[in-house]
Amino acid sequence: MPEISAVIITYNEEAFIDNCLASLQGVADEIIVVDSFSTDRTEEICRKHNVKFFRHEFSGFRDQKNYALTLASHKKVLSLDADEALSEELRESILKIKDNWQHDGYLFNRRNNYCGQWIRFSASYPDRQLRLFRSDKGEWGKMNLHERFILSNGSTTGRLKGDLLHWPYVSREDHIDKMDRYSVIGAEEYHKAGKKASPFTPYIHFFWGFFRSYFINLGILDGRNGFLICSTYARFCYNKYSMLRRLNTGKGIK
Repeated sequence: MPEISAVIITYNEEAFIDNCLASLQGVADEIIVVDSFSTDRTEEICRKHNVKFFRHEFSGFRDQKNYALTLASHKKVLSLDADEALSEELRESILKIKDNWQHDGYLFNRRNNYCGQWIRFSASYPDRQLRLFRSDKGEWGKMNLHERFILSNGSTTGRLKGDLLHWPYVSREDHIDKMDRYSVIGAEEYHKAGKKASPFTPYIHFFWGFFRSYFINLGILDGRNGFLICSTYARFCYNKYSMLRRLNTGKGIK
């Protein structure tokens, strides 16, 4: 049976990493964890699951994940974030293809949990992810914030049944804090790429971000949490382009 390496990057993930690692038991033949010098119980929890634990200074999500791939012993890789876990149906789907691997990469849906509620809309589902792949057939690309594994030309993809379960935020405050941090990363990445922002750009993206996620993507059907998700996303859009504008004009983010 072909062997699979599960690869995870971590930083202060004690709230979720145990659930993530438990879901990989019986599916992954080795688990690689690359940690950015966590200060909580992340390493202690990982050690209990007999993972291969490495420390590496955080170099951005894309670059950190590409580094982690170099540590995997097997070419077939299952890449998870620390706040994700395989559903039982997805576990079974992966086990079925281990003996019948037909594609270079496999897509499956990701279902997000927001403060205890599984989100059905708000641009959050089906949120398809390419997370099972041959590492020699591509690499993590795009920006260091919205990284994606990009297969080389001519590669083939399949789809698996079952959801990748995702707990991105432990609270409303955590959501805002992460979006504020991600807006800084996004602005810096856009600036490096030569993108420009006019005085009107932050406002345009604020209103369009909310309208698209709340009305077009039906976030309104997710109730109060749908409104909170969409409004926070709009805030993220505004902050990112506002900081990009400051970088464009040489004022810096602060």
